[in-house]
Amino acid sequence: MSSSLFPGLRNLPGPILITGHTGFKGTWLSILLEYLNIPVVGISLPPSNDSLYTLMKRPGAIAEEFFDIRNYDKVKSVFIKYKPSVIFHLAAQPLVLESYNSPLETFEINLLGTANVLDISSSIDTIKSIGVITTDKVYRNNFGENKFFVETDSLEGKDPYSASKVAAEAAVTAWQQIIKKNKGQQIFSLRSGNVIGGGDRAKHRLMPDIIRSKQSGEKLVIRNPKSTRPWQHVLDPLFGYLSAAEKSLNYSISPAFNFSPNSPSLNVKTVIEIANKAWGNSLNFEYLMSDIAFNYEAQELNLDSSLALKELGWLPKWSQEEAVALTINWWRGLLEKSILPSELCLADIELITRD
Repeated sequence: MSSSLFPGLRNLPGPILITGHTGFKGTWLSILLEYLNIPVVGISLPPSNDSLYTLMKRPGAIAEEFFDIRNYDKVKSVFIKYKPSVIFHLAAQPLVLESYNSPLETFEINLLGTANVLDISSSIDTIKSIGVITTDKVYRNNFGENKFFVETDSLEGKDPYSASKVAAEAAVTAWQQIIKKNKGQQIFSLRSGNVIGGGDRAKHRLMPDIIRSKQSGEKLVIRNPKSTRPWQHVLDPLFGYLSAAEKSLNYSISPAFNFSPNSPSLNVKTVIEIANKAWGNSLNFEYLMSDIAFNYEAQELNLDSSLALKELGWLPKWSQEEAVALTINWWRGLLEKSILPSELCLADIELITRD
């Protein structure tokens, strides 16, 4: 039950601070921390009109500040004001295709924003640990290898987004050495698979594209049906993030953790079939086979999260198939039954916290 989860995080002298708290994962993390009765503060850019944060009417739900993570002085003033004990750094430009349109801005946000958070945190004694959320796309993914990546594998970004996250990982490594020298906080990077769940409306992502197709009535064109990804419900890696932070309060933990399904990644075609079945075989879609798409994203991707099990005791609660079905059921509840999004999120949180 929630009362027995993460006691160390509930007894912190200061709140948990989330950068990027109005994003998809940031909103879910905020709601989860509220459910667990853990004080939380958020800093972010103002949310988009179609975000989960806006949909749930979250403004004012927690202490929050709105500004660009690249603003060093503002970040520092907020950290000093709220005196957080733990930071989860989620603020980022998170989209691969958008990174091709705005590569410089992607690097500025993902690298400089991370460096700001780490540099400021290193000078504030109240901050005990910092979890930097990167991505499963930071690994050197050579075509045809189809390996399960572990945390010590080589990193390489072949597109602006992935490269900017590799740069953020380099910043994490640098500040880990700085902190080690100064005997300061623990810093760790957190790499999850393709996160899905109710409320995601990001562009160029499969599940949001399904929802937009259902709402508009337009046919959904599926690119790269053979591409594989480690699909997981958003709550699974979030529990991993909290597990890492909880462990870090009393023990020295590894510098990076993967969070992924405990089965081989499903391809896009299989995910569409699961989603279509969950929505009563009512999706209107077609597959597009194009070599152009492969220039943007890796075709195969698998993660090995055995380190998280060994060191944090973390295992995913839901399979990839269950994660897809849960996501579709969330949207069906909203669009067909007019259930409030807050109730739908709470239902999923209660489900994952059951013994």
